[in-house]
Amino acid sequence: MRLELGPIGLRLRPRVAATAAALVLTGFAGLVASLSLGTFALPVSDVVGALLGTGSGDADLIVRELRLPRALTAVLVGVAFGVAGAVYQAVTRNQLASPDLIGISAGAGAGAVGAILFGGVTAAGAGSFGAVPFGALAGALATATVIYLLAYRGGTVTGYRFVLVGIAANGALMALTRWMLAQADIDQASRAMVWLTGSLNGRGHEHVQWAGLALLLLVPLTLALARPYQLLQFGDDTALGLGIPLHRARIALLVLATCLAALATSAAGPIAFIALGAPQIARRLAGTAGVPLVLSGLTGAVLLLVADLAARLLFSPVELPVGIVTGAVGAPYLLLLLARANRSGQGG
Repeated sequence: MRLELGPIGLRLRPRVAATAAALVLTGFAGLVASLSLGTFALPVSDVVGALLGTGSGDADLIVRELRLPRALTAVLVGVAFGVAGAVYQAVTRNQLASPDLIGISAGAGAGAVGAILFGGVTAAGAGSFGAVPFGALAGALATATVIYLLAYRGGTVTGYRFVLVGIAANGALMALTRWMLAQADIDQASRAMVWLTGSLNGRGHEHVQWAGLALLLLVPLTLALARPYQLLQFGDDTALGLGIPLHRARIALLVLATCLAALATSAAGPIAFIALGAPQIARRLAGTAGVPLVLSGLTGAVLLLVADLAARLLFSPVELPVGIVTGAVGAPYLLLLLARANRSGQGG
């Protein structure tokens, strides 16, 4: 069955629909668990009462002011990373082309750290309408532009070259970030280092509001390019033969994905693995040949919710930054991807 709304077209398959429903239910369960579990555990009835405004004062404070903004930020950031990773992997046709590996998140991080250190804001304000989001966006877009220009050869950009240039850019940007930290005073550097590990701690309603507004703008624009997104996965010749303006479509998709990665990074720091793993997990769950865009966003939301819950509970009452949990999972996953690429002859 195919649904069309203007330029947006969706083909629904039973397995894809079932996977989407399962991810939504899993995400809802994760959201309820995030609101209920913690140092002060609350029964689900108290959580519901707090959300409806009929709970006790303590429950209202814990649920509505502390846990709900954090959980919703995790959902929004997970969606942004998942969709950004899907676009990068689909456009380059390389499953290693993830914003956190090829320098996009590092560029956003460098721009945000510059705003934290020299813009007169704190890391806790990284999600507000202040200098940090704009610094992250500028850093990510500048990085993506440099990577694209360096990888552009013979009228095209190959995924393998794009990844190699991105890895080099990632190393250079991490060195730049360390240099900026070395120039800062100890208090500023400490705040920036906490943010650089990737954390959802202390996120408030302002983070949810601006991240939600950004997603409402960026996700529909990305879905409007669903047709070139799908065709680019099957090769440049196929896309050109079907009348896709290849160069413009690729740049438009990459700009949108870069903005999504910058949004997610500015809200929670450069969290590893989500953008890398969510698209491939979604593809395997749905059994599709290409990378499913919507399912990648849903998978990213579920992964980040679960990772943040684990970060809060594993060593309770001590809370780990969620970036530590995702990094611990992402490292072996990356090794697995490299091993598979080598076995299939795509590892260079």
